Amino acid sequence: MLVTNKELMDAAQAGGYAVGAFNINNMEFIQGITEAAEELKSPAILAVSEGAIKYAGFENIVEMVKSAAREKKIQISLHLDHGKDMEIIKRCIHHGFTSVMIDGSHLPFEENVAVTGEVVELARPGGISVEGELGRLAGIEDHVSVSEQDAIFTDPEEASQFVEKTGVDSLAIAIGTSHGAFKFKGEAKLAQERLSKIAARVSVPLVLHGASGVSPEHVALANEFGASLKNAKGIPDDAIREAISRGICKVNIDTDMRIAFTAFIRKYFTENPEVFDPRKYLGAGRKAIGEVVRFKMKLFGSAGKAA
Repeated sequence: MLVTNKELMDAAQAGGYAVGAFNINNMEFIQGITEAAEELKSPAILAVSEGAIKYAGFENIVEMVKSAAREKKIQISLHLDHGKDMEIIKRCIHHGFTSVMIDGSHLPFEENVAVTGEVVELARPGGISVEGELGRLAGIEDHVSVSEQDAIFTDPEEASQFVEKTGVDSLAIAIGTSHGAFKFKGEAKLAQERLSKIAARVSVPLVLHGASGVSPEHVALANEFGASLKNAKGIPDDAIREAISRGICKVNIDTDMRIAFTAFIRKYFTENPEVFDPRKYLGAGRKAIGEVVRFKMKLFGSAGKAA
């Protein structure tokens, strides 16, 4: 019922588009994402963090995603995002996930290679995809020197060695994105030329984490109804399009869905103070997630690509 990230990303690499990896936390996120994917006939990666597993429960997450995969006639993968706990990684490999990410980006190069290679060996017998990461996510700020950027961002030659030594199916790289809603203090920009150099040396599909656009409209709506998201700034859509044209095959989205979900639930509460039925206000949030996902799938070029 579920496919692997490798299957989805190899097709994206060959077709010149990217597949969205959308983080899930509960039923409404799963429904909003998969309904949008089915409508647009787009493949989708449902990404689960270790924190989401602890919040929702391992079996709950797996069974809800499997149920969605049975119901929706599209390609869906179930992916562990930023795995660091080896016991959680092993459980994902053996109990329902079709892809795992091992995040050793905080480790020295050789240690990252060793731990990533270990996960690849664990995953191979079951045909589970493995994503590794090299470099540290940090937005490009005006005051950061070129040498400091070199120390943070993914080195093209190291990327080539990393893929060869570990055997990973895909590689997450650092070119100036960062997690969260506050990615830049100055001009928003990515190291696109570095991306091209990495793509020229690495054969496996490349992944862009921390890629939410942080919609000004959704931020303004959330703030209008009581949130406090000052100076939030994300990745411009044109930068995402360019990154995909230079070799990015998977784009991770989390913050954009969280902000939209929060904004429309806040709006619903304010406009309907008498309502206490969670299906109504969570439904408003679910609809907002669907709209975000539709926009992203069109931006990434994955609409109409589901087998």
